[in-house]
Amino acid sequence: MEVNLGKLAFDIDFHPSEHLISAGLINGDLLLYRYSADSLPQRLLEVHVHTESCRAVRFINNGRAIVTGSPDCSILATDVETGSAIARLEDAHGDAVNRIINLTESTIASGDDGGCIKVWDTRQRSCCNTFQAHEDYISDMTLASDSMKLVGTSGDGTLSVCNLRRNKIQAQSEYSEDELLSVVIMKNGRKVVCGSQSGTLLLYSWGHFNDCSDRFIDLSPNCVDALLKLDEDRIITGSENGLISLVGILPNRIIQPIAEHSEYPVERLAFSHDKKFLGSIAHDQMLKIWDLDDLLQDSGRTLKRQTAVEDSDSDGMDLDINTPKSNKGTKRQSASKGLGLNSSNDFFADL
Repeated sequence: MEVNLGKLAFDIDFHPSEHLISAGLINGDLLLYRYSADSLPQRLLEVHVHTESCRAVRFINNGRAIVTGSPDCSILATDVETGSAIARLEDAHGDAVNRIINLTESTIASGDDGGCIKVWDTRQRSCCNTFQAHEDYISDMTLASDSMKLVGTSGDGTLSVCNLRRNKIQAQSEYSEDELLSVVIMKNGRKVVCGSQSGTLLLYSWGHFNDCSDRFIDLSPNCVDALLKLDEDRIITGSENGLISLVGILPNRIIQPIAEHSEYPVERLAFSHDKKFLGSIAHDQMLKIWDLDDLLQDSGRTLKRQTAVEDSDSDGMDLDINTPKSNKGTKRQSASKGLGLNSSNDFFADL
């Protein structure tokens, strides 16, 4: 399934229980689609929610609302049924809001271009944690839910661990050679995996964040913008060359490229609530929804064929998945500051 969004999309998110997917566009629009396995996605909603681009999109309140973030420094909540704005915070951050993730049923985290991470209580409508964790934009975040520690990555090349219970930055890595763009927690919490601008995956051991414990370079030189945890041993990566790959962690190996979104960089990946579908967006302005079972079954069949060939040939056969090296600049596009609107400590100022 695929749909032409008409504009470059920065983020997507699946509804937590229904077959709905939302997308935030470069022109500030929020789109909502209903999808099914046997028909084209149907657009349910198109709303202009921000004066600048819509960089971050997440369903909240059990899917009844969608929260979005923008370079205009605002965070806005939109009603899924009506498309009307139900709450907003005009100056949520001092810099462009770049990333939003769900933490619990009633909390979200947002990260901006200045390296600041904030945690918001959506029921109390207040900011409950603020961390000036980095010197450059927040590229990605994930939660270690058992210990309530928020792991963030940044364009400054560092990884941070913020303790939400004690409201302090617990650990920060040394500077890596290039920007860190994506992060997941693997191996039952023992490993943190980061995607980078050079395409190298950096592996950190939990509790030892000063420097990475391992590097996996087989995806280089294409930067890894998106990581999804499939299970404790496998991740799905989205790369600059448009490939979506299944990668094993410890042992580190590319199991198989499982899809090609396009020849353009993959911007975001997301799982549906039941993990039956994989959503992807890239710089080609297309939203694609893949049947995950089909992708993984195709991968399994390919691996079996490879194993049969290797067993019959003593010299073996390598799968060449490398692509020509491309020219890369800095990942973060420039973003304008906020518009100097009234300040508020509330999560959303009531309309």
